Amino acid sequence: MSDTVDAEFFTRLSELNDKFAASLPHTLGRLAEARAAFDPTRPEAALVDEMHAILHTLAGSAATFGFRVLGTQARVLEQRLRVFTTFDAVLPADWEAWLAELDVYVAWGRNDPKSAYPNDEAAI
Repeated sequence: MSDTVDAEFFTRLSELNDKFAASLPHTLGRLAEARAAFDPTRPEAALVDEMHAILHTLAGSAATFGFRVLGTQARVLEQRLRVFTTFDAVLPADWEAWLAELDVYVAWGRNDPKSAYPNDEAAI
């Protein structure tokens, strides 16, 4: 019975991995759309919340479904975003730097989310 349970578990996990991988372009697209609408001089709270939710979901799900680096990088971006939200004001230049990192993340995720994470934008 143990072999059957293990086989069923890994079959189901494989199906869920495939489902996550298939949904990834859409999820990254939502993140890119939010980023495109983001104004670093006047960030909208609803947009910040949406980006936070997407990154939080990616961080947890990616690690679960075999995209460890994708999840780790989402967590880094999410944590920086969370820090920004604790301040009354964030300089537009700081938002721009965070958005540049987000751009690299989305481009890399669309290209090959299981590869090594690039050190800079030139790698994309």
